[in-house]
Amino acid sequence: MKFEFEDDGLRTLYEEGKGQERYPPEVVRAFFRRMAVIAGARDKRDLYQVKSLHFERLKRSEEDRSIRLNRDWRLILVVDKSDPAGTVVRIREINRHYGD
Repeated sequence: MKFEFEDDGLRTLYEEGKGQERYPPEVVRAFFRRMAVIAGARDKRDLYQVKSLHFERLKRSEEDRSIRLNRDWRLILVVDKSDPAGTVVRIREINRHYGD
């Protein structure tokens, strides 16, 4: 899949490794592992197939999806609607998730 970053901080983290101090080390490691899975996926169906990702729609928004980084943190992304094949995602943010 192709991906774009909506958040410049996450782009910098991914491309340059800067800004890691904003998150716990295990979240940063999980972020890079999840980005590798996204990059290797053909389309969004591949993300649904990997059950450990917990790729799911968020209740707060019709377009937002999340992938779990660990029990408390998740990666928020959007499947680009201009691409009907579902091969492009926009990475929005890493946020702390309470509950479950």
